[in-house]
Amino acid sequence: MGAAARAACALRSLAFVMWMAATVVPWALAIIVMSLFAGSTTLYWACVGWLRTAIWGCRVICGVRARVTGIENVPSAADAKGAVLLAPKHQSTWETFALPTLMPHPLAYVFKRELLYIPFFGWAMGRLDMIHIDRSKRSEAWAKVAEQGQRLFAEGVWVIMFPEGTRTPRGSQGAYKTGASRLAVATGVPIVPIAVTSARCWPRKSFLVRPGVVDVSIGRPIAAAGRDPDVVMREVEGWIEAEMRRLDPEAYVAEGPARG
Repeated sequence: MGAAARAACALRSLAFVMWMAATVVPWALAIIVMSLFAGSTTLYWACVGWLRTAIWGCRVICGVRARVTGIENVPSAADAKGAVLLAPKHQSTWETFALPTLMPHPLAYVFKRELLYIPFFGWAMGRLDMIHIDRSKRSEAWAKVAEQGQRLFAEGVWVIMFPEGTRTPRGSQGAYKTGASRLAVATGVPIVPIAVTSARCWPRKSFLVRPGVVDVSIGRPIAAAGRDPDVVMREVEGWIEAEMRRLDPEAYVAEGPARG
């Protein structure tokens, strides 16, 4: 990217950040007020409204478009009993914003409780029925995930967990942890693996958001009931990493075959 293109990208990225800041404050305040009388489902879709606004801004201001395949692999909005656990590749903030706008059912993220302290955004998120955990207390955190996950699935809410735990650079592969597969095995819910090439446009720890296409590939559900969590997670990992190399081959030129 040349100097002129980089400068233009920086200006668009700044405009996008300003767009998010300008929209999240009134939206979050409205969510907090709504939480006094609205139900959890209504509150969730109201929050998704802001995520749609953010993704729209990312597309219009920064030129980031999405190309989604495999949406038929998740239950439809009409299937109230079709619970799944979503396990996406995590490269960027983009997928945390975009996935709720793509899915036909409410999602509950499993996330570190520190995010609740982010002004406005975190305050609004704290009003939603999601699973926030203290990572320093692992056994307590797992008990909370298992208990709340079971309840949420029964209520028709899908749980979403990033198996790598944190964002990874483009072309890299983090350690796939078994939290998601343990929950899937404990509840008998299948895991839907998702490959996302978001670091092409919005790399982690980067201010610059580059124009381009983010591919979102949704795999077929992987059965978990009665299986070993390690074996299930290896299957999830193998599908995601193979699909990442198919979708974004230039990012993995210097690497060997996917682990798992």
